Amino acid sequence: MNPKLFKMMIISLIVITLAGVGAVVYIMFFSGDDPPEELSIDDMVNHSFTTEEMTTDLQDGSIVRIQFQLVTDGKKARQEVEKRQPQLKNIFIKESVSLSEEDFQSGLSELETNIKNQMNELMDDGKIIDVYITSKIIQ
Repeated sequence: MNPKLFKMMIISLIVITLAGVGAVVYIMFFSGDDPPEELSIDDMVNHSFTTEEMTTDLQDGSIVRIQFQLVTDGKKARQEVEKRQPQLKNIFIKESVSLSEEDFQSGLSELETNIKNQMNELMDDGKIIDVYITSKIIQ
């Protein structure tokens, strides 16, 4: 084997290895999402949208009347949520069809999370940070 060719192969392998290690280090330490800034209470109020009351039937024949407050990350996102209210209602109805009165009594964190995630898939301008249930009546 030619000594020059062998030297070139070793140097090439070292360079490729160093580049790979450098890329991994960069990805692990310097890229990725920065933690989101905490919104002040004033920003939360200004960027929130409160839905009208929504009524639907549940799996066990009960009826629920509910109202949500969606906190967004900005003014444009708030405006978009307001425009997407029919989609929000649709998501709520689809989510609640498999729930019973007991589910509504035992906590609704999963419902809030599912609504937030599904709405964020639709959003173009910003995102929904939190979903709160502000009113709930079961009959």
